[in-house]
Amino acid sequence: MVQLTLPKNSKVQKGKHFPAPEGAKRVKTFRIYRYDPEGVENPRWDTYDVDVDACGPMVLDVLIHIKNTMDPTLAFRRSCREGVCGSCSMNIGGRNTLACTHGWEEAAGKEVQVSPLPHMPVVKDLVPDLTMFYAQYSSIEPWLHTETPEPQTEWRQSPEDREKLDGLYECILCACCTTSCPSYWWNGEKYLGPAALLHAYRWIIDSRDEATGERLDALEDPFKLYRCHTIMNCAQVCPKGLNPAKAIAEIKKKLVDRVV
Repeated sequence: MVQLTLPKNSKVQKGKHFPAPEGAKRVKTFRIYRYDPEGVENPRWDTYDVDVDACGPMVLDVLIHIKNTMDPTLAFRRSCREGVCGSCSMNIGGRNTLACTHGWEEAAGKEVQVSPLPHMPVVKDLVPDLTMFYAQYSSIEPWLHTETPEPQTEWRQSPEDREKLDGLYECILCACCTTSCPSYWWNGEKYLGPAALLHAYRWIIDSRDEATGERLDALEDPFKLYRCHTIMNCAQVCPKGLNPAKAIAEIKKKLVDRVV
């Protein structure tokens, strides 16, 4: 379980309470983290008693219902609503996940706590600042590097080589894994984190790429790669069922193999 850590010296203000409409038969309380860069009461936890019969089955449906009918000031990201874009990643009930695929009934108890991804700067409410996350992803140069002339049709690879990419290319960059990693919390500016390293391995293992040596050289650093201590939070929270820790271990193996 990944618990939200508030900024140092921050004092949580008493939040607002939004009651359910009269006549609601099934009510569930959602305790939502609120932060407004231009506001005074920062940060705070507001509570919303939601008539879940008026919502869809997912937490994102509840958030949209709250914004449309109870509190239009609530800010959060969302796009595809199909678990593909990764926009609505947040911490729900102590676990990093996607609001669009996490059912509100999955959260035990009468109250569900919803907060932004932990240990990231907050832009507003449930919207984290992912600037560093995307910069680290960009740093591994996630595209094909080749020196041979480009073929007239496409770069070919065998079915066996293509199969090696399974479990890697499916990452949607939701940042659930990276923001659940204690090593990233401690060394966020130096350690690339599970998501970036999973993508790094995706290109290292690609049979069509011709810059394997250069990619490994770029990762052979005390902090970029070796801060991973196989805590496995990343694999536990990944909404796509991927295992970044395994990919990181494979990178370490390749670095050892080329020395031996």
